[in-house]
Amino acid sequence: MRLRALLDTDALGLKLLGGEDELDRSVRGVMTTDLRDPSRYLSGGELVLTGLAWRRDADDSEPFVRLLVQSGVSALAAGEAELGSVPEDLVLACVRHRLPLFAVHESVAFATITEHVVRQVSGERAGDLAAVVDRHRRMMTSGPAGGGPDVVLDLLGSDLDLRAWVLSPTGRPVAGSKAAGPALPAEVCARLAAEHLAATRAGRRAPHRAPVAGSTYSVFPVRAGARAPQAVGVSREVRETVLSDWLLVVEADAGDWADERLDLLYGVTQLIAVERDRRDAARTVRRRLAQEVLELVQTGAAPAEIAARLRVAAPVLLPGLGAAPHWQVVVARVEWEDAATETGPVAQSLLEEILVDPHATGPEHSDRIAVAHTGDEAVALVPLPAVSTEHDGSETGVLADALLESVREPLSAGLDGDGRVTLGVSAAVHSAEGLRGALEEARHARRVAAARPGRVCAAGHQELASHVLLLPFVPDDVRRAFTARLLDPLRDYDRRHRAELIPTLEAFLDSDGSWTRCANRLHLHVNTLRYRVGRIEQLTGRDLSRLEDKLDFFLALRMS
Repeated sequence: MRLRALLDTDALGLKLLGGEDELDRSVRGVMTTDLRDPSRYLSGGELVLTGLAWRRDADDSEPFVRLLVQSGVSALAAGEAELGSVPEDLVLACVRHRLPLFAVHESVAFATITEHVVRQVSGERAGDLAAVVDRHRRMMTSGPAGGGPDVVLDLLGSDLDLRAWVLSPTGRPVAGSKAAGPALPAEVCARLAAEHLAATRAGRRAPHRAPVAGSTYSVFPVRAGARAPQAVGVSREVRETVLSDWLLVVEADAGDWADERLDLLYGVTQLIAVERDRRDAARTVRRRLAQEVLELVQTGAAPAEIAARLRVAAPVLLPGLGAAPHWQVVVARVEWEDAATETGPVAQSLLEEILVDPHATGPEHSDRIAVAHTGDEAVALVPLPAVSTEHDGSETGVLADALLESVREPLSAGLDGDGRVTLGVSAAVHSAEGLRGALEEARHARRVAAARPGRVCAAGHQELASHVLLLPFVPDDVRRAFTARLLDPLRDYDRRHRAELIPTLEAFLDSDGSWTRCANRLHLHVNTLRYRVGRIEQLTGRDLSRLEDKLDFFLALRMS
Protein backbone atom coordinates (compact mmCIF):
# COMPACT_ATOMS: atom_id res chain seq x y z
CA MET A 1 0.00 0.00 0.00
CA ARG A 2 0.99 3.68 -0.41
CA LEU A 3 1.57 6.20 2.37
CA ARG A 4 -1.06 8.40 0.76
CA ALA A 5 -3.69 5.76 1.53
CA LEU A 6 -3.00 6.12 5.26
CA LEU A 7 -4.03 9.78 5.19
CA ASP A 8 -7.23 8.91 3.31
CA THR A 9 -8.33 6.59 6.15
CA ASP A 10 -10.10 8.79 8.70
CA ALA A 11 -10.27 6.03 11.34
CA LEU A 12 -6.47 6.13 11.71
CA GLY A 13 -6.44 9.79 12.77
CA LEU A 14 -3.05 10.53 11.19
CA LYS A 15 -1.77 14.07 10.58
CA LEU A 16 1.06 14.72 8.13
CA LEU A 17 3.89 16.82 9.65
CA GLY A 18 6.38 16.56 6.80
CA GLY A 19 7.24 14.67 3.64
CA GLU A 20 4.30 15.53 1.41
CA ASP A 21 6.42 14.86 -1.70
CA GLU A 22 7.16 11.30 -0.53
CA LEU A 23 3.59 10.03 -0.08
CA ASP A 24 3.81 7.65 -3.02
CA ARG A 25 6.26 5.45 -1.12
CA SER A 26 5.16 1.83 -0.63
CA VAL A 27 4.60 0.34 2.81
CA ARG A 28 5.61 -3.32 3.14
CA GLY A 29 5.01 -3.70 6.88
CA VAL A 30 4.70 -2.01 10.24
CA MET A 31 6.84 -1.99 13.40
CA THR A 32 6.28 -0.44 16.84
CA THR A 33 9.42 0.53 18.77
CA ASP A 34 10.76 2.75 21.54
CA LEU A 35 14.35 1.55 21.17
CA ARG A 36 17.02 4.18 20.62
CA ASP A 37 18.44 1.97 17.84
CA PRO A 38 15.84 -0.36 16.28
CA SER A 39 17.81 -0.86 13.05
CA ARG A 40 18.64 -4.51 13.73
CA TYR A 41 14.92 -5.32 13.56
CA LEU A 42 14.20 -3.43 10.34
CA SER A 43 14.40 -4.82 6.82
CA GLY A 44 13.14 -1.79 4.85
CA GLY A 45 9.76 -0.52 3.72
CA GLU A 46 8.20 -0.36 7.20
CA LEU A 47 5.95 2.26 8.76
CA VAL A 48 7.61 2.76 12.16
CA LEU A 49 5.32 3.61 15.10
CA THR A 50 6.88 5.13 18.21
CA GLY A 51 5.63 6.51 21.53
CA LEU A 52 8.82 8.64 21.85
CA ALA A 53 10.00 6.94 25.06
CA TRP A 54 13.48 6.77 23.50
CA ARG A 55 13.74 10.62 23.43
CA ARG A 56 15.41 12.18 26.49
CA ASP A 57 16.29 15.55 24.92
CA ALA A 58 16.36 17.31 21.55
CA ASP A 59 19.75 15.85 20.61
CA ASP A 60 18.27 12.32 20.43
CA SER A 61 16.07 13.00 17.39
CA GLU A 62 18.79 13.36 14.75
CA PRO A 63 20.56 9.99 15.36
CA PHE A 64 17.22 8.18 15.68
CA VAL A 65 15.93 9.46 12.33
CA ARG A 66 19.29 8.84 10.64
CA LEU A 67 19.20 5.17 11.70
CA LEU A 68 15.66 4.78 10.35
CA VAL A 69 16.62 6.28 6.99
CA GLN A 70 19.71 4.05 6.74
CA SER A 71 17.44 1.04 7.35
CA GLY A 72 15.18 2.07 4.45
CA VAL A 73 11.93 2.63 6.35
CA SER A 74 9.06 4.27 4.46
CA ALA A 75 7.80 6.64 7.17
CA LEU A 76 7.66 7.45 10.87
CA ALA A 77 4.47 7.89 12.93
CA ALA A 78 4.90 9.43 16.40
CA GLY A 79 2.26 9.27 19.13
CA GLU A 80 1.11 12.44 20.87
CA ALA A 81 0.04 10.72 24.11
CA GLU A 82 3.47 10.88 25.83
CA LEU A 83 4.45 14.53 25.21
CA GLY A 84 1.15 16.08 24.11
CA SER A 85 2.60 16.86 20.65
CA VAL A 86 5.42 15.76 18.38
CA PRO A 87 8.64 17.68 19.29
CA GLU A 88 9.86 20.25 16.77
CA ASP A 89 13.39 18.76 16.78
CA LEU A 90 11.97 15.45 15.49
CA VAL A 91 10.01 17.28 12.77
CA LEU A 92 13.14 19.09 11.60
CA ALA A 93 15.25 15.91 11.62
CA CYS A 94 12.69 14.17 9.41
CA VAL A 95 12.60 17.12 7.01
CA ARG A 96 16.41 17.09 6.72
CA HIS A 97 16.41 13.36 5.87
CA ARG A 98 13.25 13.50 3.68
CA LEU A 99 11.50 10.99 5.94
CA PRO A 100 7.67 11.36 5.96
CA LEU A 101 6.41 12.00 9.50
CA PHE A 102 2.88 11.50 10.86
CA ALA A 103 1.40 12.48 14.19
CA VAL A 104 -0.85 9.88 15.82
CA HIS A 105 -3.69 11.31 17.90
CA GLU A 106 -3.73 10.11 21.49
CA SER A 107 -7.17 8.54 20.97
CA VAL A 108 -5.83 6.15 18.33
CA ALA A 109 -4.14 2.94 19.45
CA PHE A 110 -1.02 1.79 17.64
CA ALA A 111 -2.69 -1.64 17.39
CA THR A 112 -5.43 -0.10 15.21
CA ILE A 113 -2.87 1.26 12.75
CA THR A 114 -0.89 -2.00 12.78
CA GLU A 115 -3.96 -4.12 12.08
CA HIS A 116 -5.04 -1.87 9.22
CA VAL A 117 -1.62 -1.87 7.54
CA VAL A 118 -1.10 -5.61 7.91
CA ARG A 119 -4.56 -6.37 6.52
CA GLN A 120 -4.07 -4.09 3.52
CA VAL A 121 -0.54 -5.25 2.75
CA SER A 122 -1.39 -8.96 3.11
CA GLY A 123 -4.46 -8.59 0.91
CA GLU A 124 -2.52 -6.81 -1.82
CA ARG A 125 0.33 -9.32 -1.72
CA ALA A 126 -1.99 -12.32 -1.77
CA GLY A 127 -3.94 -10.86 -4.68
CA ASP A 128 -0.76 -10.12 -6.65
CA LEU A 129 0.71 -13.53 -5.89
CA ALA A 130 -2.52 -15.33 -6.80
CA ALA A 131 -2.41 -13.69 -10.22
CA VAL A 132 1.24 -14.63 -10.66
CA VAL A 133 0.61 -18.22 -9.53
CA ASP A 134 -2.32 -18.52 -11.92
CA ARG A 135 -0.17 -17.26 -14.78
CA HIS A 136 2.66 -19.59 -13.76
CA ARG A 137 0.25 -22.54 -13.64
CA ARG A 138 -0.85 -21.89 -17.22
CA MET A 139 2.77 -21.70 -18.32
CA MET A 140 3.74 -24.96 -16.62
CA THR A 141 0.72 -26.94 -17.81
CA SER A 142 1.40 -25.90 -21.39
CA GLY A 143 5.12 -26.67 -21.27
CA PRO A 144 8.30 -26.48 -19.21
CA ALA A 145 8.61 -22.69 -19.45
CA GLY A 146 7.48 -22.10 -15.88
CA GLY A 147 10.83 -22.97 -14.34
CA GLY A 148 9.85 -25.63 -11.83
CA PRO A 149 8.94 -25.44 -8.14
CA ASP A 150 11.87 -23.16 -7.23
CA VAL A 151 10.26 -20.26 -9.09
CA VAL A 152 6.93 -20.44 -7.27
CA LEU A 153 8.74 -20.85 -3.94
CA ASP A 154 10.67 -17.67 -4.72
CA LEU A 155 7.31 -15.95 -5.26
CA LEU A 156 6.14 -17.07 -1.83
CA GLY A 157 9.30 -15.58 -0.36
CA SER A 158 9.24 -12.27 -2.20
CA ASP A 159 5.48 -11.61 -2.11
CA LEU A 160 4.32 -13.20 1.15
CA ASP A 161 7.59 -13.27 3.13
CA LEU A 162 7.22 -17.05 3.53
CA ARG A 163 10.26 -19.30 3.76
CA ALA A 164 9.23 -22.44 1.89
CA TRP A 165 10.63 -25.78 0.78
CA VAL A 166 9.46 -28.86 -1.10
CA LEU A 167 10.41 -32.18 0.48
CA SER A 168 10.02 -35.77 -0.63
CA PRO A 169 7.95 -38.15 1.58
CA THR A 170 11.16 -39.26 3.29
CA GLY A 171 12.34 -35.69 3.93
CA ARG A 172 14.79 -35.31 1.03
CA PRO A 173 14.96 -31.65 -0.13
CA VAL A 174 13.49 -31.28 -3.63
CA ALA A 175 13.39 -27.49 -3.95
CA GLY A 176 13.70 -24.33 -1.84
CA SER A 177 13.20 -20.62 -2.28
CA LYS A 178 16.13 -18.22 -2.31
CA ALA A 179 14.47 -16.34 0.54
CA ALA A 180 14.53 -19.54 2.61
CA GLY A 181 18.28 -19.15 3.02
CA PRO A 182 20.43 -22.20 3.83
CA ALA A 183 18.94 -25.63 3.31
CA LEU A 184 17.05 -27.13 6.21
CA PRO A 185 19.21 -29.50 8.29
CA ALA A 186 18.68 -33.15 7.44
CA GLU A 187 17.34 -33.94 10.91
CA VAL A 188 14.73 -31.16 10.62
CA CYS A 189 13.63 -32.46 7.19
CA ALA A 190 13.28 -35.97 8.59
CA ARG A 191 11.22 -34.71 11.55
CA LEU A 192 8.93 -32.69 9.28
CA ALA A 193 8.34 -35.66 7.01
CA ALA A 194 7.68 -37.89 10.02
CA GLU A 195 5.19 -35.38 11.49
CA HIS A 196 3.36 -35.17 8.17
CA LEU A 197 3.20 -38.92 7.64
CA ALA A 198 2.01 -39.54 11.18
CA ALA A 199 -0.67 -36.84 10.89
CA THR A 200 -1.87 -38.19 7.55
CA ARG A 201 -2.04 -41.76 8.88
CA ALA A 202 -4.03 -40.48 11.87
CA GLY A 203 -6.54 -38.79 9.56
CA ARG A 204 -5.84 -35.24 10.76
CA ARG A 205 -6.72 -32.27 8.57
CA ALA A 206 -4.03 -30.64 6.47
CA PRO A 207 -2.09 -28.40 6.67
CA HIS A 208 -0.25 -30.16 9.48
CA ARG A 209 1.33 -28.00 12.18
CA ALA A 210 4.82 -29.17 13.11
CA PRO A 211 6.91 -27.47 15.84
CA VAL A 212 10.49 -28.58 15.15
CA ALA A 213 13.81 -27.27 16.51
CA GLY A 214 12.31 -24.10 17.95
CA SER A 215 10.36 -23.10 14.82
CA THR A 216 6.78 -23.77 13.74
CA TYR A 217 6.17 -25.15 10.26
CA SER A 218 3.00 -25.91 8.32
CA VAL A 219 3.07 -28.88 5.96
CA PHE A 220 0.80 -29.17 2.91
CA PRO A 221 0.59 -32.43 0.90
CA VAL A 222 1.41 -32.06 -2.79
CA ARG A 223 -0.96 -34.22 -4.80
CA ALA A 224 -3.33 -33.75 -7.69
CA GLY A 225 -6.68 -32.42 -6.52
CA ALA A 226 -5.44 -31.39 -3.04
CA ARG A 227 -7.46 -28.17 -3.30
CA ALA A 228 -8.81 -27.99 0.23
CA PRO A 229 -7.82 -29.51 3.57
CA GLN A 230 -9.77 -32.69 4.06
CA ALA A 231 -9.91 -35.06 6.98
CA VAL A 232 -9.08 -38.57 5.80
CA GLY A 233 -9.10 -41.92 7.50
CA VAL A 234 -6.57 -44.70 7.19
CA SER A 235 -8.10 -45.85 3.94
CA ARG A 236 -6.94 -47.55 0.80
CA GLU A 237 -6.34 -44.13 -0.80
CA VAL A 238 -4.13 -42.98 2.08
CA ARG A 239 -2.09 -46.17 1.90
CA GLU A 240 -1.52 -45.58 -1.80
CA THR A 241 -0.38 -41.96 -1.45
CA VAL A 242 1.11 -41.42 2.00
CA LEU A 243 4.51 -42.87 1.04
CA SER A 244 4.76 -41.04 -2.28
CA ASP A 245 3.38 -37.49 -1.77
CA TRP A 246 5.73 -34.54 -1.91
CA LEU A 247 5.37 -31.97 0.88
CA LEU A 248 5.19 -28.17 0.73
CA VAL A 249 6.69 -26.84 3.97
CA VAL A 250 6.34 -23.19 5.02
CA GLU A 251 7.90 -21.70 8.13
CA ALA A 252 4.66 -20.33 9.61
CA ASP A 253 1.66 -21.41 11.64
CA ALA A 254 -1.20 -21.69 9.13
CA GLY A 255 -3.72 -22.53 11.85
CA ASP A 256 -5.15 -19.01 11.94
CA TRP A 257 -4.78 -18.13 8.26
CA ALA A 258 -7.74 -16.80 6.31
CA ASP A 259 -9.39 -19.11 3.78
CA GLU A 260 -8.08 -16.98 0.92
CA ARG A 261 -4.47 -17.54 1.95
CA LEU A 262 -5.01 -21.26 2.51
CA ASP A 263 -6.60 -21.53 -0.93
CA LEU A 264 -3.58 -19.77 -2.40
CA LEU A 265 -1.18 -22.25 -0.77
CA TYR A 266 -3.24 -25.19 -2.00
CA GLY A 267 -3.09 -23.64 -5.45
CA VAL A 268 0.70 -23.60 -5.09
CA THR A 269 0.69 -27.31 -4.19
CA GLN A 270 -1.24 -28.06 -7.37
CA LEU A 271 1.30 -26.08 -9.32
CA ILE A 272 4.14 -28.08 -7.76
CA ALA A 273 2.19 -31.29 -8.49
CA VAL A 274 2.50 -30.48 -12.20
CA GLU A 275 6.29 -30.67 -11.85
CA ARG A 276 5.98 -33.88 -9.84
CA ASP A 277 3.86 -35.44 -12.59
CA ARG A 278 6.40 -34.34 -15.19
CA ARG A 279 9.26 -36.01 -13.30
CA ASP A 280 7.19 -39.18 -12.87
CA ALA A 281 6.48 -39.22 -16.60
CA ALA A 282 10.21 -38.96 -17.28
CA ARG A 283 10.69 -42.21 -15.35
CA THR A 284 8.38 -44.14 -17.67
CA VAL A 285 11.14 -45.27 -20.04
CA ARG A 286 13.39 -46.42 -17.21
CA ARG A 287 10.53 -48.28 -15.57
CA ARG A 288 9.66 -50.02 -18.83
CA LEU A 289 13.27 -51.08 -19.38
CA ALA A 290 13.44 -52.47 -15.85
CA GLN A 291 10.15 -54.33 -16.35
CA GLU A 292 11.43 -55.93 -19.54
CA VAL A 293 14.70 -57.03 -17.92
CA LEU A 294 12.85 -58.37 -14.86
CA GLU A 295 10.48 -60.44 -17.01
CA LEU A 296 13.41 -61.87 -18.99
CA VAL A 297 15.28 -62.78 -15.81
CA GLN A 298 12.24 -64.34 -14.12
CA THR A 299 11.28 -66.41 -17.15
CA GLY A 300 14.78 -67.84 -17.51
CA ALA A 301 15.65 -66.12 -20.79
CA ALA A 302 19.03 -66.77 -22.35
CA PRO A 303 21.86 -64.58 -20.96
CA ALA A 304 22.54 -63.25 -24.47
CA GLU A 305 18.97 -61.94 -24.70
CA ILE A 306 19.23 -60.31 -21.28
CA ALA A 307 22.62 -58.81 -22.19
CA ALA A 308 21.14 -57.31 -25.35
CA ARG A 309 18.38 -55.66 -23.33
CA LEU A 310 20.95 -54.32 -20.85
CA ARG A 311 22.93 -52.78 -23.69
CA VAL A 312 19.78 -50.86 -24.62
CA ALA A 313 19.25 -49.81 -21.00
CA ALA A 314 22.83 -48.74 -20.23
CA PRO A 315 22.82 -45.46 -22.23
CA VAL A 316 19.53 -44.46 -20.57
CA LEU A 317 20.69 -45.29 -17.07
CA LEU A 318 24.26 -44.06 -17.47
CA PRO A 319 23.99 -40.95 -19.67
CA GLY A 320 27.34 -39.71 -20.87
CA LEU A 321 29.39 -42.50 -19.32
CA GLY A 322 29.10 -45.13 -22.02
CA ALA A 323 30.68 -47.84 -19.85
CA ALA A 324 29.22 -51.30 -19.45
CA PRO A 325 28.24 -51.20 -15.78
CA HIS A 326 28.07 -53.68 -13.01
CA TRP A 327 24.60 -54.15 -11.55
CA GLN A 328 23.04 -54.58 -8.16
CA VAL A 329 19.49 -55.69 -7.48
CA VAL A 330 17.40 -54.19 -4.66
CA VAL A 331 14.07 -55.74 -3.71
CA ALA A 332 11.50 -53.89 -1.57
CA ARG A 333 8.11 -54.79 -0.23
CA VAL A 334 5.42 -52.68 1.48
CA GLU A 335 2.98 -54.65 3.59
CA TRP A 336 -0.22 -53.41 5.24
CA GLU A 337 -2.16 -55.49 7.72
CA ASP A 338 -5.56 -56.66 6.45
CA ALA A 339 -4.85 -55.16 3.01
CA ALA A 340 -6.06 -57.03 -0.05
CA THR A 341 -4.79 -54.50 -2.58
CA GLU A 342 -1.58 -54.91 -4.57
CA THR A 343 1.22 -52.84 -3.03
CA GLY A 344 3.77 -53.19 -5.83
CA PRO A 345 3.21 -49.67 -7.27
CA VAL A 346 3.56 -48.13 -3.78
CA ALA A 347 6.79 -50.06 -3.21
CA GLN A 348 8.01 -48.97 -6.66
CA SER A 349 7.56 -45.24 -5.92
CA LEU A 350 9.06 -45.62 -2.47
CA LEU A 351 12.10 -47.57 -3.69
CA GLU A 352 12.76 -44.91 -6.34
CA GLU A 353 12.81 -42.35 -3.54
CA ILE A 354 14.96 -44.39 -1.15
CA LEU A 355 17.60 -45.02 -3.81
CA VAL A 356 18.14 -41.31 -4.50
CA ASP A 357 21.47 -40.21 -3.09
CA PRO A 358 20.77 -36.96 -1.17
CA HIS A 359 24.44 -35.93 -1.52
CA ALA A 360 24.73 -36.56 -5.27
CA THR A 361 25.57 -33.63 -7.55
CA GLY A 362 24.81 -33.13 -11.22
CA PRO A 363 21.97 -35.13 -12.79
CA GLU A 364 19.44 -36.41 -10.32
CA HIS A 365 20.59 -39.78 -9.03
CA SER A 366 17.17 -41.33 -9.68
CA ASP A 367 17.78 -40.77 -13.41
CA ARG A 368 20.14 -43.75 -13.17
CA ILE A 369 17.78 -46.13 -11.41
CA ALA A 370 15.22 -48.40 -13.03
CA VAL A 371 12.51 -49.86 -10.78
CA ALA A 372 9.92 -52.41 -11.83
CA HIS A 373 7.19 -54.05 -9.78
CA THR A 374 5.50 -57.40 -9.74
CA GLY A 375 2.66 -58.21 -7.36
CA ASP A 376 3.56 -56.75 -3.95
CA GLU A 377 7.25 -56.44 -4.73
CA ALA A 378 9.41 -53.72 -6.29
CA VAL A 379 12.69 -54.63 -7.98
CA ALA A 380 15.40 -52.05 -8.77
CA LEU A 381 18.29 -52.44 -11.19
CA VAL A 382 21.03 -50.16 -9.90
CA PRO A 383 23.93 -49.67 -12.33
CA LEU A 384 27.41 -49.16 -10.93
CA PRO A 385 29.84 -47.56 -13.41
CA ALA A 386 32.73 -49.15 -11.49
CA VAL A 387 33.13 -51.47 -8.53
CA SER A 388 36.09 -51.23 -6.17
CA THR A 389 37.18 -53.61 -3.44
CA GLU A 390 37.71 -52.44 0.14
CA HIS A 391 40.56 -53.55 2.39
CA ASP A 392 38.37 -56.19 4.00
CA GLY A 393 37.58 -57.75 0.63
CA SER A 394 34.02 -56.38 0.42
CA GLU A 395 32.87 -54.56 -2.70
CA THR A 396 31.49 -51.03 -2.72
CA GLY A 397 28.00 -50.23 -3.97
CA VAL A 398 24.57 -49.94 -2.44
CA LEU A 399 24.63 -50.91 1.24
CA ALA A 400 21.43 -52.10 2.92
CA ASP A 401 21.81 -50.21 6.21
CA ALA A 402 22.93 -47.00 4.50
CA LEU A 403 19.77 -46.98 2.36
CA LEU A 404 17.58 -46.69 5.43
CA GLU A 405 19.77 -44.52 7.63
CA SER A 406 18.17 -41.19 6.70
CA VAL A 407 14.62 -42.42 6.00
CA ARG A 408 13.94 -44.71 8.96
CA GLU A 409 12.34 -42.02 11.18
CA PRO A 410 9.80 -40.64 8.66
CA LEU A 411 8.95 -44.05 7.23
CA SER A 412 8.40 -45.53 10.68
CA ALA A 413 5.93 -42.71 11.37
CA GLY A 414 4.14 -43.28 8.07
CA LEU A 415 3.86 -47.02 8.66
CA ASP A 416 3.05 -46.93 12.37
CA GLY A 417 0.19 -49.19 13.34
CA ASP A 418 -0.22 -51.53 10.40
CA GLY A 419 2.57 -51.20 7.85
CA ARG A 420 6.09 -52.44 7.15
CA VAL A 421 8.83 -51.81 4.60
CA THR A 422 11.49 -54.46 4.07
CA LEU A 423 14.45 -54.31 1.67
CA GLY A 424 17.05 -56.76 0.42
CA VAL A 425 20.24 -55.92 -1.49
CA SER A 426 22.29 -58.24 -3.67
CA ALA A 427 26.01 -58.23 -4.35
CA ALA A 428 27.25 -56.57 -7.53
CA VAL A 429 27.21 -58.78 -10.64
CA HIS A 430 29.36 -58.26 -13.68
CA SER A 431 27.29 -59.78 -16.48
CA ALA A 432 23.80 -60.76 -17.54
CA GLU A 433 24.44 -64.33 -16.37
CA GLY A 434 24.58 -63.12 -12.79
CA LEU A 435 21.28 -61.21 -12.72
CA ARG A 436 19.06 -64.19 -11.94
CA GLY A 437 21.23 -65.12 -8.97
CA ALA A 438 21.35 -61.48 -7.87
CA LEU A 439 17.55 -61.29 -7.93
CA GLU A 440 17.19 -64.41 -5.81
CA GLU A 441 19.91 -63.16 -3.46
CA ALA A 442 18.10 -59.83 -2.98
CA ARG A 443 14.83 -61.67 -2.35
CA HIS A 444 16.48 -63.92 0.24
CA ALA A 445 17.98 -60.86 1.93
CA ARG A 446 14.56 -59.19 2.03
CA ARG A 447 13.08 -62.27 3.74
CA VAL A 448 15.88 -62.09 6.31
CA ALA A 449 14.96 -58.42 6.89
CA ALA A 450 11.27 -59.36 7.20
CA ALA A 451 12.10 -61.76 10.06
CA ARG A 452 13.45 -58.86 12.14
CA PRO A 453 11.38 -56.65 14.44
CA GLY A 454 10.61 -53.08 13.44
CA ARG A 455 8.62 -51.19 10.83
CA VAL A 456 11.57 -50.52 8.50
CA CYS A 457 14.21 -53.22 8.01
CA ALA A 458 16.89 -54.09 5.46
CA ALA A 459 19.44 -56.85 4.93
CA GLY A 460 22.36 -57.13 2.53
CA HIS A 461 24.05 -59.95 0.68
CA GLN A 462 26.88 -60.01 3.25
CA GLU A 463 24.49 -61.50 5.80
CA LEU A 464 23.52 -64.43 3.59
CA ALA A 465 26.82 -66.18 4.23
CA SER A 466 26.08 -66.60 7.94
CA HIS A 467 23.56 -68.27 10.23
CA VAL A 468 21.12 -65.38 9.81
CA LEU A 469 20.16 -66.80 6.42
CA LEU A 470 18.77 -69.92 8.13
CA LEU A 471 16.92 -68.34 11.06
CA PRO A 472 14.00 -66.78 9.14
CA PHE A 473 13.07 -70.16 7.70
CA VAL A 474 12.86 -72.04 11.01
CA PRO A 475 9.16 -72.77 11.67
CA ASP A 476 7.67 -70.72 14.49
CA ASP A 477 6.74 -73.74 16.63
CA VAL A 478 10.28 -75.14 16.36
CA ARG A 479 11.74 -71.72 17.16
CA ARG A 480 9.56 -71.34 20.27
CA ALA A 481 10.30 -74.85 21.55
CA PHE A 482 14.07 -74.49 21.02
CA THR A 483 14.37 -71.11 22.77
CA ALA A 484 12.02 -72.10 25.60
CA ARG A 485 14.03 -75.24 26.42
CA LEU A 486 17.27 -73.28 26.72
CA LEU A 487 16.25 -69.85 27.96
CA ASP A 488 13.05 -70.24 30.02
CA PRO A 489 14.90 -71.67 33.06
CA LEU A 490 17.21 -68.65 33.00
CA ARG A 491 14.36 -66.17 32.59
CA ASP A 492 12.45 -67.74 35.50
CA TYR A 493 15.53 -67.58 37.71
CA ASP A 494 16.17 -63.95 36.75
CA ARG A 495 12.56 -63.06 37.51
CA ARG A 496 12.72 -64.63 40.99
CA HIS A 497 16.24 -63.58 42.00
CA ARG A 498 17.11 -60.59 39.76
CA ALA A 499 20.28 -62.45 38.90
CA GLU A 500 20.79 -61.11 35.32
CA LEU A 501 21.75 -64.52 33.95
CA ILE A 502 20.45 -63.72 30.43
CA PRO A 503 22.53 -60.49 30.10
CA THR A 504 25.52 -62.39 31.51
CA LEU A 505 25.08 -65.15 28.91
CA GLU A 506 24.87 -62.61 26.07
CA ALA A 507 27.99 -60.79 27.25
CA PHE A 508 29.91 -64.05 27.71
CA LEU A 509 29.15 -65.17 24.16
CA ASP A 510 29.90 -61.70 22.72
CA SER A 511 33.29 -61.88 24.49
CA ASP A 512 34.06 -65.21 22.76
CA GLY A 513 34.13 -66.97 26.15
CA SER A 514 36.90 -64.76 27.53
CA TRP A 515 36.46 -64.52 31.31
CA THR A 516 38.55 -61.35 31.64
CA ARG A 517 36.91 -59.42 28.78
CA CYS A 518 33.43 -60.41 29.89
CA ALA A 519 34.07 -59.49 33.55
CA ASN A 520 35.43 -56.09 32.50
CA ARG A 521 32.46 -55.53 30.22
CA LEU A 522 29.98 -56.30 33.01
CA HIS A 523 32.08 -54.55 35.69
CA LEU A 524 32.16 -57.79 37.72
CA HIS A 525 34.86 -59.68 39.58
CA VAL A 526 35.89 -62.80 37.65
CA ASN A 527 34.76 -65.00 40.55
CA THR A 528 31.27 -63.46 40.38
CA LEU A 529 31.19 -64.11 36.64
CA ARG A 530 32.25 -67.75 37.18
CA TYR A 531 29.46 -68.16 39.74
CA ARG A 532 26.85 -66.85 37.27
CA VAL A 533 28.08 -69.04 34.40
CA GLY A 534 28.05 -72.04 36.73
CA ARG A 535 24.44 -71.27 37.64
CA ILE A 536 23.55 -71.06 33.90
CA GLU A 537 25.11 -74.48 33.30
CA GLN A 538 23.38 -75.96 36.34
CA LEU A 539 19.91 -74.70 35.30
CA THR A 540 20.21 -75.78 31.65
CA GLY A 541 22.38 -78.89 31.86
CA ARG A 542 24.75 -77.39 29.29
CA ASP A 543 28.52 -76.80 29.36
CA LEU A 544 29.64 -73.38 28.12
CA SER A 545 33.15 -74.65 27.52
CA ARG A 546 31.80 -76.82 24.65
CA LEU A 547 31.46 -75.23 21.19
CA GLU A 548 28.15 -77.03 20.48
CA ASP A 549 26.50 -75.67 23.63
CA LYS A 550 27.82 -72.16 22.98
CA LEU A 551 26.35 -72.33 19.48
CA ASP A 552 22.97 -73.52 20.77
CA PHE A 553 22.78 -70.66 23.25
CA PHE A 554 23.87 -68.18 20.57
CA LEU A 555 21.12 -69.30 18.18
CA ALA A 556 18.50 -69.36 20.94
CA LEU A 557 19.30 -65.75 21.84
CA ARG A 558 19.11 -64.74 18.19
CA MET A 559 15.75 -66.44 17.68
CA SER A 560 14.12 -65.26 20.92
